[in-house]
Amino acid sequence: MKDYRKAKKWVDVSVGESVRILRELQGLSQNELSELTGIPQSTISAIENDRVNLGVDRAKILARALKCHPAVLVFPGWDVSEESAA
Repeated sequence: MKDYRKAKKWVDVSVGESVRILRELQGLSQNELSELTGIPQSTISAIENDRVNLGVDRAKILARALKCHPAVLVFPGWDVSEESAA
């Protein structure tokens, strides 16, 4: 394990970008994600373009549909070693 190197952060990702990336990786259109979540397609577009805050409730709904933990959407790029949640 002495060859271990800490991973570097390569890019900053916004909340909206994290939603879009996960949606696209799963091959979903905004319309398909809208059908899965009940969130209007226009709201999904606004979230992805960082015009609307995601919010806890929407994060839970989207995370369930995108099969990830809500924290992945709400805190993209969170570095536990550098920041404290408290």
